[in-house]
Amino acid sequence: MNFKDIKKIKSFSILFVPHRAGIETKSRQFSSNKVILILGIYSLIMLFAGYFIINLTPLKNIFPQNSNLSPQERQLIDELNQRLIFLTKDLENLKSTNEQLKNAIMLGDSSLIDSLKNKSQNNQKKSPYGGDIFSVINFLFSPKDTIKQDQTIFTTPAIGFISRGFNPEIGHMGIDIVVKEGTPVYAASSGYVVFADYTVRDGYMIIISNSGGYITVYKHCSVLLKKARDIVYEGEMIALSGNTGEITTGPHLHFEIWKNGKPIDPKKLLLIN
Repeated sequence: MNFKDIKKIKSFSILFVPHRAGIETKSRQFSSNKVILILGIYSLIMLFAGYFIINLTPLKNIFPQNSNLSPQERQLIDELNQRLIFLTKDLENLKSTNEQLKNAIMLGDSSLIDSLKNKSQNNQKKSPYGGDIFSVINFLFSPKDTIKQDQTIFTTPAIGFISRGFNPEIGHMGIDIVVKEGTPVYAASSGYVVFADYTVRDGYMIIISNSGGYITVYKHCSVLLKKARDIVYEGEMIALSGNTGEITTGPHLHFEIWKNGKPIDPKKLLLIN
C-alpha cells in the first residue's frame, strides 16, 4: 500500500479483542476527519499540560530557560561579578597578611637584630669591623649608642594621655594613648621592622624587633611611614595615629611591649609615663 492508497481511506475501524474466551469481539468505526479531530484535541491537551507542568511547577528549575535581560540588568550582573573577583583577591591578601604577621611574631621572639650581632661576634677577626660581611652591615646600619644589649628603657611613642592601662587578664596587652588622628608616632626604641601592614582587627600596624629580645607594637595607625625590613632609630617618626581596625573605639595609639614572647606593662619601661 502506497501513500495514494492511504489518502483514499475514508474511515478506520478499531477492533477490541477480549482476553477471556466467550466474550464477543467488538469493533468501532471512525471516519478520517474524526481521527484527525481526536489527534488534534489530544495534541492540544498535551501541549497545555506540558506548558503548565514546566512553567507552573518546581519542574521548571530542571529545564534551562532563555532569559532576555535588559542592558541595565546585564551591567548589574557584570558589576556584581567584578565585586566578587575583587573580594576574592582581597581575601587572599588578608590571608597573606596574616601569615606575615605570624612570621613577624616568631621573629620578634628571638630578636632579629640580636641574632645578627651574635653571628657577627662569633665570626669576629682582627679587623675593627669583625672581618665578615655581617659585621660590616651591622656596623653601617646599626644605630650608634641606641641599640644596646639588655635595653630596658623606651621613649614615649606619642604625645597624649593614657586612657586604658595594661590588663592581660581581659586580653589588653598594652596601653592606649589618646591622641588626635594624624598625630606623629615615633619608634620607642631602635630596631628592625618585621611587620608593617593592614590587619582587620587592629588596622594599620607596625611591629619592630628591638635588641634584648624585645618587640614593640603600634596599632590603629592611619598611615604607615615604614615598611618591613626597614631599620628605624629611637625617636624616628614611623607612622601617623588613627582609628583603623574593627576593635578600635576612637582615635588613639595602642602600644605594646613584648619580651621573649611575653607581654610587659609598657608603663614600667617607658622613660616618660
